[in-house]
Amino acid sequence: MTRRGWRLGVAAALAAICVSAPEPPGGIRTAPDLGPLPADRYDYTPQDYQRSQRASALLVRQCMAEHGHPDFPLDPRYPTDPLVATAVGTDYGALDLAAARRWGYGWDLAKSPVLQPQGRRMTDAEYADFPACNAEASRRLMRGIDVKRDWLYARTRAIEVDKAVKRDPRLRSAWDVWSRCVAEQGFTRYPDPVAAYSDPAWQRGSDGNTRHTRRERATAVADVTCKRRHHTAEIWHAAQARQQAVDITRHRDRYAAGLQALRTYRTTIAEVLRKLG
Repeated sequence: MTRRGWRLGVAAALAAICVSAPEPPGGIRTAPDLGPLPADRYDYTPQDYQRSQRASALLVRQCMAEHGHPDFPLDPRYPTDPLVATAVGTDYGALDLAAARRWGYGWDLAKSPVLQPQGRRMTDAEYADFPACNAEASRRLMRGIDVKRDWLYARTRAIEVDKAVKRDPRLRSAWDVWSRCVAEQGFTRYPDPVAAYSDPAWQRGSDGNTRHTRRERATAVADVTCKRRHHTAEIWHAAQARQQAVDITRHRDRYAAGLQALRTYRTTIAEVLRKLG
């Protein structure tokens, strides 16, 4: 399974941000600390993911029983463990100062972001029938949805919205201030925080984790410190909010259709969980 994760003085704007989303104790540590964005209501949530995984597993188990596998586990492991590649981060790069000090741009190996299956391994016979049952479960959950047109429409707009965000003069000014701040502490002058996070020098492995070298950790600390000092993430978040609001207004009907598709999906999941859960 792949997790991924990525998307990446203005006194008046900053004042508005501080009023709407107070900084938590210890500063901004995660992207949700910055508050919601306009497009969030049109997107899949972590709760949607958890419920959909449960509903899909129940449908797969029902299908597998019909194929002669009555004790198929809800959370099976594959006959052999697949290679896992993981992309991890926030839209704004590193934000947690304590994590930056310990792990740089990576994470604790004991706390892998990849959730491993808890059930037993599938048998070879089960594995032969699993793909068809998995596909059938997906079709059942997407019933009544025009997948190509409406499903998660906000995500199909994300690339264009991000391009507009990166052209925002207030954000580009904020990145420049952040960049000078990092360079003044003796580190590379990156064009933006994403470039610092994704620097090949950190030698990410196949799991997406880094080497946690002294240089990496020191750079990450400077990165987060400069973000806090100059409110980089807050300004970035405000730029995203502005551009998302503009895009939603321009494509109101398509966003509305995407939201209806998401509601249909949630209704189907609720029905499956009620019947099989």
